[in-house]
Amino acid sequence: MNILQILPELKSGGVETGVVDLTKELVEKGHRSVIVSAGGALVEEIKRLGGIHYQLPVNSKSPFTVIKMIARISDIIKKEKIDVVHARSRAPAFSSFFAAYKEKVPFVTTCHGYYSKHLLSRAMSWGKLIIVASQVIAKHMIDDFGAPRERIRLIPRGVDLDKFKYAMPRAKSQTDDFTIAVIGRITPLKGHKYFIQAVSRIIRTMPRVKVLIVGEAPQDKEKYALELKTLVNRLSLSKYVEFLGRRNDIPQLLQKIDLLVLPTITPEAFGRVIIEAQASGVPVIATKVGGVVDIVKHEKSGLLVAPCDWASLAEAITRIINDRKLAADLAKQARTDVERNFNLEKMYKRTIAVYEEAKNNTSILVIKISAIGDVILCIPSLAAIRKTYPKANLSVLTGIKTREILASCPYIDEVIVFDDNKKDRLKKITNTAGALRREYFDIVIDLQNNRASRLLSFLSASPRRIGYKNRKLDFLLTDKISGARLKIPPLEHQFNLLRKAGVQSAPGKLQLFLSEADEHNIDKALESEWLSEKQTLIGINIGSSVQWETKRWPIDNFIKLFQKFSQKDIRIVLTGAKEDAPAANRLISQVKNKPINMVGKTTLMELACLIKKCRLFITADSAPLHIACAVSTPCIALFGPTDPKRHLQPSQSTVVIQKNLKCSPCYKKLCKNIKCMDRISVEEVYETAMKMLKV
Repeated sequence: MNILQILPELKSGGVETGVVDLTKELVEKGHRSVIVSAGGALVEEIKRLGGIHYQLPVNSKSPFTVIKMIARISDIIKKEKIDVVHARSRAPAFSSFFAAYKEKVPFVTTCHGYYSKHLLSRAMSWGKLIIVASQVIAKHMIDDFGAPRERIRLIPRGVDLDKFKYAMPRAKSQTDDFTIAVIGRITPLKGHKYFIQAVSRIIRTMPRVKVLIVGEAPQDKEKYALELKTLVNRLSLSKYVEFLGRRNDIPQLLQKIDLLVLPTITPEAFGRVIIEAQASGVPVIATKVGGVVDIVKHEKSGLLVAPCDWASLAEAITRIINDRKLAADLAKQARTDVERNFNLEKMYKRTIAVYEEAKNNTSILVIKISAIGDVILCIPSLAAIRKTYPKANLSVLTGIKTREILASCPYIDEVIVFDDNKKDRLKKITNTAGALRREYFDIVIDLQNNRASRLLSFLSASPRRIGYKNRKLDFLLTDKISGARLKIPPLEHQFNLLRKAGVQSAPGKLQLFLSEADEHNIDKALESEWLSEKQTLIGINIGSSVQWETKRWPIDNFIKLFQKFSQKDIRIVLTGAKEDAPAANRLISQVKNKPINMVGKTTLMELACLIKKCRLFITADSAPLHIACAVSTPCIALFGPTDPKRHLQPSQSTVVIQKNLKCSPCYKKLCKNIKCMDRISVEEVYETAMKMLKV
């Protein structure tokens, strides 16, 4: 793999050291490690290890620079053929996210700190996968930035046990110096001033204490470093406290100290220097903040004190100085914990596994939020996608009324529901889009191809959005094809889009997934109607979508057709929506042999079970037509204003009756004179039914 890591600088610190260590591992394992930073002392080390470094001002938080860096990083991604972009800090994360998005490359973040809530910080939650070093930071990203729990990967920092060698705490005589060190950047958040105040108290009774402050101040914190030195002078500690600046010999330095103190006052993401000290056999005292509590177990592998409490810190330091057995016991247990939980090799393996997961695990969203029949027609496409991407996370965004159809679909992992009601539609689109962004979809396949689906696709922030070119906000797509109005079967129409997503296998036949409970309910309903097993059961759907009055066959024609069937040993079951109940009651009132009335009395899946029981099903262009095809029930389809070539999947068991008029197919939902449906005669439908039943 070609991995791009991006961070502000390569000067010093745990983050920078981690980048160097990971570069060494990646190169040794045959991967390529590319680093982008503003430069620093560790650049030469990166190059020596076989890494590639690009120097850019990605440490700048200037909006103009951040935006400018998008194009520069994008160029690097293309040039180096990057497989995964890994951001390790906020400002470069913002730029690198959009660069990765532009180049359709997976984006990963590592959260190294407890971030304040502003836009740059939010970019750390945009990763396809989000690496955290501690449970505290995981909770912070979930609670404060809405990062989905399922996208978070916990990888504690690791320490090189060959570099940081264990040595038992040394016995001390009354004349020996006791060396205490604080190691880390000099910033107010690290709590140095509270440590110095604690030292001031200890010196009064233990004058042989020696204090080392290791680390340098960032350019914008140099004034604070001067304030610390002034505080040391004011407290008359100059002969006890030494400022060493940045050091590159931390392993050797740890061999010379007797106690490490981490007095930070803000939640630490982890605390790398703690495990380095613990690996070296140095007892640790730290403040009880952030990820520190994942490393130091109070009174077992170290001591914890409250932040900003210099008196408690002084008391804890005094305990370690006076009780060498306690110091040895804490150091021994800490080394055991480091070997078990903070092994560098484990960290490498887990990090590389995250890269492989980000690269290889595709997350796909299919959008189909329209009519019931259209959702049924998309199931073969879901099967084809699953065949091409067997390990992908496959989700479908669908409507409230259609979710039942997909609830038991074995090809998908998740059904996401979108309320397509026009009331507060923009708000619903915005809320749904937010939920989609949190899931991080690599590919969106828009089988709906309308304005709402285009907006949802775009706002999902998916780097690939596939759909038809049809002038319905299609500029929001990244991959679009022509042929939206081609007169081809619906599955072939969908498959044209699937090819853009790399799907090679053609969609199969329609299908539904019926439950035993639904079949049992229909069996009970038919038993209560005294249906004989020898009787022929014909289903008649008397309605159509309430939005398509032009699709309806006149109710008087259904009455006449029913009377013809009454002359045979045939039972009729009526189906339809609740809105069709008045028409059903009218039919029932005008015929002698009463039909089984199931209009508005079933769920969608119960209706499918009922249609499956029929030897023949008669319906206009409607959802029950596609249900009949999906359960392999022979069907007579009455078409008027719509084109069966575009809306009906060809089947040997389905017969289409349609009148070829100059005005049809017109796709009008309202019409003063619905000739296309009126001219379908009762005799024609009846004779077709008799032929299909072979009666």
